[in-house]
Amino acid sequence: MSAGFVNTKQEYDQVIVDIVDYVYSYVIESDLAYATARWCLMDTLGCGLEALEYPACTKLLGPIVPGTVVPHGARVPGTQFQLDPVQAAFNIGAMIRWLDFNDTWLAAEWGHPSDNLGAILAVADWLSRTAIAQGKPPLSMRDVLTAMIKAHEIQGCLALENSFNRVGLDHVILVKVASTAVVSHMLGLTRDEALAAVSLAWVDGQSLRTYRHFPNTGSRKSWAAGDATSRAVRVALMASTGEMGYPTALTAKIWGFYDVSFKGQPFRFQRPYGSYVMENVLFKISFPAEFHSQTAVEAAMTLHGKLNEIGKGASAIRKITIRTHEACLRIIDKKGPLANPADRDHCIQYMVAVPLIFGRLLASDYEDEIANDPRIDVLREKIEMVEEPRFTADYHAPEKRSIANALTVELMDGTILQETVEFPIGHRLRREEGVPLLEAKFRRNLARRFPPKQQERIMAASMDQSLLETMSVHTYVDMYVI
Repeated sequence: MSAGFVNTKQEYDQVIVDIVDYVYSYVIESDLAYATARWCLMDTLGCGLEALEYPACTKLLGPIVPGTVVPHGARVPGTQFQLDPVQAAFNIGAMIRWLDFNDTWLAAEWGHPSDNLGAILAVADWLSRTAIAQGKPPLSMRDVLTAMIKAHEIQGCLALENSFNRVGLDHVILVKVASTAVVSHMLGLTRDEALAAVSLAWVDGQSLRTYRHFPNTGSRKSWAAGDATSRAVRVALMASTGEMGYPTALTAKIWGFYDVSFKGQPFRFQRPYGSYVMENVLFKISFPAEFHSQTAVEAAMTLHGKLNEIGKGASAIRKITIRTHEACLRIIDKKGPLANPADRDHCIQYMVAVPLIFGRLLASDYEDEIANDPRIDVLREKIEMVEEPRFTADYHAPEKRSIANALTVELMDGTILQETVEFPIGHRLRREEGVPLLEAKFRRNLARRFPPKQQERIMAASMDQSLLETMSVHTYVDMYVI
């Protein structure tokens, strides 16, 4: 029986057209965006280098078939791997995200726009090495920074008004779409081929958030971005062969993304694409913790100092109240047993208890050796979570975008200690304070992997905006080869 559909030529959905036209036509003129992108590049690669200290991450890296070496392939920073761009994107993307320490964007949807560097750097390095082998000019690091700014913007603007988590989808869908768009341009696809590529990214089955939440929290959340970036490179390469696209991938009745995955609702947009997201991105500088907890951890560190001043320890605490914003409650408010590091770094009670007890929060503090300390769970049970409506409103306000948390600690003797932090140190409004700490974080991460002379070569290239932008991609990436 006929369904009554008329088979006519379809125009591409406007959302897909706008993404591609932005990537192909918009000229980034913001010096602030390029300067911030340079800091983002440094911080993101540094996060990847720190992740290489964790076997749970490194066991997933390398070629799919052990021993495979790809001529003119993309290098994986901090390793000796040289891979095809699809697998290199997975490797770099997984490293970047493993410790939950790279940049963040918070809105109706949250995510980590620097995850896109997995696809961008892999493709740029591969194209540069291939170009040199063919006697052609390579891509420059300015090309990488431009792609980063545009990928940040696509992911961030889609996230401003559209909550994918509320329909159970993981935010890495936006990484895949953004990476597909910018990689298509880097690969030299025509506009029509790029439209096809972006439509393919939307047509894909999308990741469920279940690996980020009870009862299934697990390590996939640490390699989900790598998976998304590798898929982005794959569909862009497929589109480069002339593989067809799906013009109404979003809007098709019954079968399109809106009806299947978004409860029939079209996307909403707060602003046109420009360079807003990179300019306002949140850097995760001080603590390897889910970003909605950053201000709570900073407040806990301050309160740990106040406890020391009065000669008290965490054992003197009777009750802790955390006033917070709604998104924090929805994502990282957890009671009961925590199964693994991935579970712990998405539990605000755990991330507050550790600094109150130890005066620190490091990536290693999520491992079993620390988590088995019984004092942590005792303190977790004393924490009460309360939504503060003002914090929720300011979280969504475009002029503020705060991520506020307020801690009240009541001691056994009745003493009350309080600390409120509205903006984390990685926020745009604390950029001047944060940049020196971001540089120090990068230096620490370089020292984990490279000898002093190699560290200094990387620093010299990375700290000089004009030098970095004119450097060929493969020359810069080769600095990170061990």
